[in-house]
Amino acid sequence: MAEAAETQETPSAAACRWSRHLATLLTGVALLLGLVQLPAAPEARAEPSGSRPVDVSVHTLTPAAPKQDDTLTVAGSVTNTGGSTVTDAHVGLRVGSQINSRVDADETGSRSPSGTDGSEIGKHTQKIDKLPPGASRDFSISLPAKDLDLSRDGVYQLGVSLSGRTADQGFERVLGITQTLLTWQPSAIEGKKTQLTFLWPLISATHLTARTESDQQQTPIFPNDELAAELAPGGRLQQLVALGKDLPITWVLDPDLLATVEAMTKSYRVGGPGGRTTPGRGQAVAKQWLSQLQTAVAGDQVVALPFGDPDLASLAHHGKDVPGSLSHLQSATELASTTVDTILGVKPRTDFAWPVDGAVDSSIIDVATSAGAHNVIARSDSFRDRTSYSPTAARQIGSGNTAVVADARMSTGFQGDLVRAGEYSLAVQRFVAQSLLVNRQAPDNERSIVVAPQRMPTASQAQAMAAAIKALSDNRWTQPVNLGDAAAAKPDPDANQQVPGTGSYPDSLREQELSTKAFQEIQKTQSTLDGFKVILTSQDRVVTPFGSAIMREMSTSWRGDRKGAAEFREAVQSYLYGLTRRVELIKKSDVTLSGRSATIPITVHNGLLQGIEGLHLVLESSQTNRLQVDRSQPVKINGGQNQSVKFETRANANGPVRVTARLYTAEGQPYGDPVVFTVHVTSITPMVLLVIAGGVLLLVLAGLRIYIKRKRSAARTTEGGEPGADGEGPDNGGPGDDRPARPGDPAPDTGSHDTEPSGSGEKVER
Repeated sequence: MAEAAETQETPSAAACRWSRHLATLLTGVALLLGLVQLPAAPEARAEPSGSRPVDVSVHTLTPAAPKQDDTLTVAGSVTNTGGSTVTDAHVGLRVGSQINSRVDADETGSRSPSGTDGSEIGKHTQKIDKLPPGASRDFSISLPAKDLDLSRDGVYQLGVSLSGRTADQGFERVLGITQTLLTWQPSAIEGKKTQLTFLWPLISATHLTARTESDQQQTPIFPNDELAAELAPGGRLQQLVALGKDLPITWVLDPDLLATVEAMTKSYRVGGPGGRTTPGRGQAVAKQWLSQLQTAVAGDQVVALPFGDPDLASLAHHGKDVPGSLSHLQSATELASTTVDTILGVKPRTDFAWPVDGAVDSSIIDVATSAGAHNVIARSDSFRDRTSYSPTAARQIGSGNTAVVADARMSTGFQGDLVRAGEYSLAVQRFVAQSLLVNRQAPDNERSIVVAPQRMPTASQAQAMAAAIKALSDNRWTQPVNLGDAAAAKPDPDANQQVPGTGSYPDSLREQELSTKAFQEIQKTQSTLDGFKVILTSQDRVVTPFGSAIMREMSTSWRGDRKGAAEFREAVQSYLYGLTRRVELIKKSDVTLSGRSATIPITVHNGLLQGIEGLHLVLESSQTNRLQVDRSQPVKINGGQNQSVKFETRANANGPVRVTARLYTAEGQPYGDPVVFTVHVTSITPMVLLVIAGGVLLLVLAGLRIYIKRKRSAARTTEGGEPGADGEGPDNGGPGDDRPARPGDPAPDTGSHDTEPSGSGEKVER
């Protein structure tokens, strides 16, 4: 009977069972539709974090890639963002599903992209005190890595959750959860290690113009003192040097930064309102930073970008059609090696070019390699590969040139705002996880991967980068190599070696480029400099600061700041123009010439500290039939002095003549503004007439005197008769003889009667 009861069902029993099945089915449907809410078990998948009243943040996970015998420590904070107090709470860890996709690793953050949160590791939790709305609590959980019970090597989601109760729901549930990545590779891999190259950029915005004090030392004048803050302890550049000195990296430097800091190690000034300057305050930190950098780069490979870090894409798209623009790139490349060698004492590599964000097209490659850079640092989101794995970075792109294609995911992994500890920690864990996932894509192929981060990382970004590199320091699946070795690696035959066309360049980057007008203005400044330097006796005092300033006008640091770039160009051009105006002709008033020839002086002023030469002063008469002049005289003046240049003139006819004086270079190019004045040519001037009148008057007076003497003499003769034969009489021909003149005596010489024009050099000038 019992057996019959177990095997046979009555209609009522079957109906009851059917009712239970139906109820279960309806309950499941209701759960799926969200019509019925049941308490979430710890093992259940949590809802998206945005619907949770508690925010969980992981600040540190150490070590980033634990080994079997390590102790894993997870620390962070929990914050009640809801309206109810949380009670009976604790923080726990949950090992989720394994991640095999690089895309999934990128998406792991506040919520996992797929899989489940996993079960809470029960014995490793931390209790949290009552958590009122808005309150935060820190937590730190440590456990032996072996307790994670990870059976396979790889990358896992690691969840950190807070479970507790609230007043509106009295049962325990998961009130907040976040995910990070846990890289599990307890021992060295059995296959090939990934060769990893990490670029460490030391690049800054433009801080120095061509402006200097008017002294022999040419004391530089900085527009502001912001660079001193970057060099000071805790500053961005100080952190980059301090962190990089102990890392296996390749230094990528802008030589302009070194030259600017080196200028700060001496006396410098900072510009202020109204043209006033104040002493710079960064001399001590500049000296300390350079000293630390010299120590840090010792033994490492140093790559020097062209001086000023010129924007290669802007040159390719807008500058190459402006004559002379590409010559600046060649000059910047040549200056780079000298600058780094002089300041740091190391020979840098100058055969690498780095376009902005590694975005390239055929025109950028052409410009980048035109100055001798046979290796172009690109990025994999520009060189798109169709392989199922990340191929070796080096690609042969023809004409003996190599594209070094950096991994886009790993290169952009530190671009976020990493000031918050949670973002900082997640960036480090993602990088470490990506490095292992790259290796696991093709473990039997030895590949070279390059990481080219943002050009100017912040201090917090640099700290995250350093932490990520240190996490790989035991070389379990990576091996550090420098950029030169990465460029020389054997290319992957399946990798894309086709340079993208010009239409593939991102519009967002193209909008930030320097315009064609900008390059035309740059060339205008260069032309002004070329015309100025030829007259200088110490050209380096002008060519060096202005040549560097022109290179800075093409810097990538101007991207996104068109107004700042335009103001910088205008400041350089205005300052240079002002210097050229210090060599000038002194204004001259009108001149009146007496006679047929005279000398006209023209004064040239040199307001520079150095001497000038190579100039010729040319005087031109508008009417050569009236006035002829010597056309040209050489000009050579010491600093701070004037020179009077004299021109011989010859007058042919009376009347006013317009005369133009102008300076010319040895190449025949006009220099400065001309001086125009009028020369009034007269054969007999009022002064000459006055002289002649005076001479006539003297002749009349002399004749009258002679007449009176003769008349008196005749009167005495009539009264006294002829002198006696014995010779006695008043006039014996001795001294004082006042006898009348005899016929045939010469008349007195009263002066010249020459009426020819006066001799050379006679002039009247007012």
